[in-house]
Amino acid sequence: MNKSDKIYIAGHRGMVGSAILRELEKQGYYNFVLRTSAELDLRYSNVVAHFFEQEKPDYVFLAAAKVGGIIANNTYRADFIYENLMIQNNVIHQSYLNGVNKLMFLGSSCIYPKLAPQPLKEEYLLTGELEPTNEPYAIAKIAGIKMCDAYRSQYGCNFISVMPTNLYGPNDNYDLNNSHVLPAMIRKFVTAKREGYDQVVIWGSGTPLREFLHADDLANACVFLMENYNEAGLVNIGVGEDISIYNLALLIKEIVGFEGEIVLDSSKPDGTPRKLMDVSKINGIGWQAKISLREGIERVYQQVKSKF
Repeated sequence: MNKSDKIYIAGHRGMVGSAILRELEKQGYYNFVLRTSAELDLRYSNVVAHFFEQEKPDYVFLAAAKVGGIIANNTYRADFIYENLMIQNNVIHQSYLNGVNKLMFLGSSCIYPKLAPQPLKEEYLLTGELEPTNEPYAIAKIAGIKMCDAYRSQYGCNFISVMPTNLYGPNDNYDLNNSHVLPAMIRKFVTAKREGYDQVVIWGSGTPLREFLHADDLANACVFLMENYNEAGLVNIGVGEDISIYNLALLIKEIVGFEGEIVLDSSKPDGTPRKLMDVSKINGIGWQAKISLREGIERVYQQVKSKF
């Protein structure tokens, strides 16, 4: 990419898209085309077609998606598969029709089979059944990967796919009904400390293992891959280390300064037992994460502690 190339970031207000925008600006890129979902509804093909014909972006980061935690994914199953398929179908197809130089499609680690060997290697895709609670979302993301590969194969499009692990950072979603585990925990502990509660309830058994990547690290990896990776298939983006949900709760409790106890609600679902990315591929290309989990959570806590 040249600094003057026109770059479209789909989903620039979300946690991932906004992080990519910040990283690009930090590296000296300046020619952005940005639209909110109210200005450009990516679910509608005619609207997306008009946008691409008018703007003709050189590069596209496809970070727009309908996202949520376990409960949201399991409750709004039709919405999650339909809206994500429509968004990515429209953006990928119009990128082909309008001669985009390169597109990056961002997926999620939930594309991997529920009981895949750990750590998760890129070649484990489609080797087993998915986690049922977020299967519709995962199916949509798998379709996006295969669509990028198909357009590469048939039309020679330089479309690449990246699969981030669990993310957190600025502009995350802290709604307790549909957020992911780390932001939900931060909000619970901040609220409990402020209100003087004697306990915080954590969903599930506390035993599942999860990996967490700061959004700024993800953005740095995305720009690096946009500049250095041009292959079919997918690339995992993660830190290569995981932590149990209970130990994550202990870490957040310490950072927030909550004095009460942690209670595990085993009536709530755990989801996949473990999700750790194998990051040897991206490390081999020349990138690795820099922000530790403690440092990242401390940053986030300072940004959000007065919001709840």
